[in-house]
Amino acid sequence: MARVVNWGNYPAVDGEIRGFSGDADLARAMADWPDAIARGLGRSYGDASLGPRMLDARRRRRFLAFDEGAGELTCEAGASLAEILETFTPRGWFPPVVPGTKFVTVGGAVAADIHGKNHHKDGSFGGHVRALRLATAAGETRCCGPDQDDGLFWATCGGMGLTGVILETTLRLKPVQSAYIVQDVERARDLDEIMDRFAAAQDAAYSVAWIDCLARGARQGRSVMITGEHATLDQLDEGRRRRPFHPKLRRDLSAPFHLPGFTLNRWTVKAFNACYYGLAPRRKKRTVVDYDRFFFPLDSVHHWNRIYGRRGFIQYQCALPLAESRRGLAALLSAIAAAGEGSFLAVLKLFGKPGPGPLSFPIEGYTLALDFPVKPSVMKLLDALDRITLDHGGRLYLAKDARMPAEVFTAGYDRLAEFAEVKAAVDAGGRWSSRQSKRLGLS
Repeated sequence: MARVVNWGNYPAVDGEIRGFSGDADLARAMADWPDAIARGLGRSYGDASLGPRMLDARRRRRFLAFDEGAGELTCEAGASLAEILETFTPRGWFPPVVPGTKFVTVGGAVAADIHGKNHHKDGSFGGHVRALRLATAAGETRCCGPDQDDGLFWATCGGMGLTGVILETTLRLKPVQSAYIVQDVERARDLDEIMDRFAAAQDAAYSVAWIDCLARGARQGRSVMITGEHATLDQLDEGRRRRPFHPKLRRDLSAPFHLPGFTLNRWTVKAFNACYYGLAPRRKKRTVVDYDRFFFPLDSVHHWNRIYGRRGFIQYQCALPLAESRRGLAALLSAIAAAGEGSFLAVLKLFGKPGPGPLSFPIEGYTLALDFPVKPSVMKLLDALDRITLDHGGRLYLAKDARMPAEVFTAGYDRLAEFAEVKAAVDAGGRWSSRQSKRLGLS
């Protein structure tokens, strides 16, 4: 038995972890363990891949085939996005969707149906997957995709590992001319202005905003807007054009220990927010940056989750439908500011059309993601944010969830019966389960 946590360091479970490399290894583990969940790099924030028994998929990380003409990569589910970027970006290919960290497995990306800064244009990860090979609870291997056994496929995309163990994935990559991004940055004075900026930037390949969640009154929602496009060769200077896929490596930092809990409070967060907003350009500023700086800025700070102290932190991410987004965001920001529980990492994005998966998180509208240290006052605030989210027709993201009540989950996801039907067909005994799935009544 070992103490196991995911990236938020909360909650912790005492459980057994067993690795597997081949199908025979997995079959033996499945025979021995009647109740288990697959686990990758542990970068979900809550308890989606935690349980008394966990199957570690990281040994299965090979690239199996690549169709250069179609850009389709078949790989084992334990391969990470970092490994795909390292191998295929120098060949002119980029993952179609990436989250805020590259240290996630392909299997985890499918299970969470991850989204990125381009959801408004390209949807979520599952929409770019051509096929899956899945080990079910019955011990059979099923091949599925959008054109084959699509009910099982879409239940698996966003299904948090509850339909079986993802073994292999065929994923369509996107062609790029360089490892650089043309980035535009500018301030927005308030919530109305940042939403106007998002509406005007729908043709941008990528868009995201940092938002000051403690600003009140006329400054509520003041933000820093960031948009980006993959840089073409003619957008690079002479030095970068000679080596378009080999940016200069940055020096990584590290948080060597857990910071004391008192270092994160409303005053330090308020000071950080004021500095971050104040340093942002008043008018649009264009620069060319490498993809690491644009997509994964926190990956350069190893163990940054230690900043929140030993008690850990919760990432709260909700989505609100477009018609309710303005009112809902204002209510959420007002509640956060009134509580004084600000977040360093407050991120706003615009979602496009929802995907076909019954448990896929995105809905057309806006999504707000916030980090809070674990403490009683924060738990009380999160209960209030739940009520605001539901009152405006929204829902919470399973990959970030560590404490959502079952009734909040049920109210936010209206296709649970569809998912339950597929799960019952492939896992009648409820063998695949996690701490999260038991808490939410999914298994």
